[in-house]
Amino acid sequence: MSSNSAILNVETVSLHFGANAALSDVSFDVLRGEIRAIIGPNGAGKTSILNCISGFYRPQQGRILFKGADDLTATPTDRIAALGLARTFQNIALYTGLSTLDNLMAARHIHMKQGMLQSMLYWGPARREEVHHRRIVEEIIDFLEIAHIRKSIVGALPYGLRKRVELGRALAMEPDLLLLDEPMAGMNVEEKEDMARFILDIYERRGITIVLIEHDMGLVMDISDRVVVLDFGQTIADGTPDDIKRDPKVIQAYLGES
Repeated sequence: MSSNSAILNVETVSLHFGANAALSDVSFDVLRGEIRAIIGPNGAGKTSILNCISGFYRPQQGRILFKGADDLTATPTDRIAALGLARTFQNIALYTGLSTLDNLMAARHIHMKQGMLQSMLYWGPARREEVHHRRIVEEIIDFLEIAHIRKSIVGALPYGLRKRVELGRALAMEPDLLLLDEPMAGMNVEEKEDMARFILDIYERRGITIVLIEHDMGLVMDISDRVVVLDFGQTIADGTPDDIKRDPKVIQAYLGES
């Protein structure tokens, strides 16, 4: 499904916290229409590179080009989402006091054009805009099979469903590139199977390019087009799942000698 054009280019990115190097000269690209996995041991720098891509961290060196033009290292964080990039978090980041529907609607704010005055006119353009956004959100609710919790307060939901709501919120931003930070962490087997199915559906049916951090090696090797491996903040391997399985550095650092 992937094309030859890169939607993201990470070029010699280095990130330091005081004397500690979280990332050192990390480079890789992400092609349009692929699932690109980032793996490595705990503390390898996986979440750090995602934080640099999404603007939460500013690297001291290197650049991150999105769609060949915008350097995300110099782009205000609140504008990065509007460029077409969304993410989920290792630790769920939702409005726990709001319903599923309200959480997804909140993610639509980057696409809303009408101001306060127009929104007070019941049949004005703001009303038509709200109907449009509501239609998109309802379609995502159906897509992720969460209609039964659409009015439920998110903070009261089981963990697996909250992870699904967070995925829905990212989709509501209509991204061209979706960053998933350990989407299956803490899930049971059934929840993991559901999440894997949704990730594949997002990729195949919605055509969204995905960058995936995940510890489940079976899943990574099954669904990824290419894999980049980090260890101690450095790139030690980059290639297809078959390449990665055979790479001696990866076997030693991450997969285990066996």
